[in-house]
Amino acid sequence: MGNNIYRRLAKHLDRLPGGFPPTESGVELRILQRLFTHDEAELALHLTLIPEESRVVARRAKIILEEAERRLNEMAGKGLIYTIKPKGMHTLYMAAQYVIGIWEYHVNDLDPDFIRDMNEYLPSLIETWEKTPQLRTIPVGRSISAPMGVLSYEKAEDLVRAQKRFLVAPCICRREHKMIGQGCDKPEESCLVFGTGADYYRRNGLGRVIDLEETLDILKKADRAGLVLQPSNARRIINICCCCGCCCQVLKNLKRHPEPATIVSSPFIAAADADTCEGCGVCIDRCQMEALRMEDEKVVLDANRCIGCGLCVSTCPTGSLTLVRKPESEQKQVPGNMVEAAISLGRARGKLGPLSLAKMQLKSKLDRLLANKRPKG
Repeated sequence: MGNNIYRRLAKHLDRLPGGFPPTESGVELRILQRLFTHDEAELALHLTLIPEESRVVARRAKIILEEAERRLNEMAGKGLIYTIKPKGMHTLYMAAQYVIGIWEYHVNDLDPDFIRDMNEYLPSLIETWEKTPQLRTIPVGRSISAPMGVLSYEKAEDLVRAQKRFLVAPCICRREHKMIGQGCDKPEESCLVFGTGADYYRRNGLGRVIDLEETLDILKKADRAGLVLQPSNARRIINICCCCGCCCQVLKNLKRHPEPATIVSSPFIAAADADTCEGCGVCIDRCQMEALRMEDEKVVLDANRCIGCGLCVSTCPTGSLTLVRKPESEQKQVPGNMVEAAISLGRARGKLGPLSLAKMQLKSKLDRLLANKRPKG
């Protein structure tokens, strides 16, 4: 009986675009029991992807407003739900996906048992990532040339300059790997968060507020460290992850695939000119997908493994490696914003079709109208 609420919560999270699939071992239930109290799990069932005021959630959960606000704020502080605080307006509360979301919000609360459970659960989560990615790959700045016709949402610097609020947070992947003795020496403080995401991270003490200049400097450091740039899979982003192939679970999953180029969301691919290659081998170490190898002291590219990150291009001393745009038929469509991205992911998983989305929106509107009629005390 005690597990029933966690099973309900697991199903609720699995209906969200990011997914939370069941397993035979029940490890997903252990994770939820670790994170949520019974009462928190019950209240989380009444949150959706639509941001709503506490009075709407209170009515839906059939609890008094003061109690709802207290519990919702506690849950937000624990990284269990997401909040938005528009200037001059009431706080809005919404469900958080497990990944990308709840897991990342616990970067400061990791312990070996939690990491063990997460690593056990990862194979089940990974199956959802291949349907539609939550992140995409863009090239590092030094690998971009004018003839490539790079669009603004394909350039890290342009994406960053469009933001007004900036924050840097620890990379949870590198942190959890270090905690179990499997980490690397890449910079840990490297996850960039913007806008309302930065506000949420700041409120919860999950990162450090920075300015535009430092944000751009972190991108340069990422290039020097050989980190792949992975922003949100939308044209208007809320984050850029700076990822290594040894710790990042997204890149590790891509690397295990026989043809990473076919599933990654990236408009570019590398091209190699063996005639001008001097065989220095720098690119071999820089490639996170093992797409490059040396034959007769010349570079050889496996195009099926290239994800178009540009790390090999930015340090090639002879210009033998360049980035080229894939044929249009091989470029994945990039959603306009995070709402469109969530809908696209949900539909790809068969969890958020037009009818279910319309029902969610209608229910939220009805609950808001009813909450308006309810005495606020």
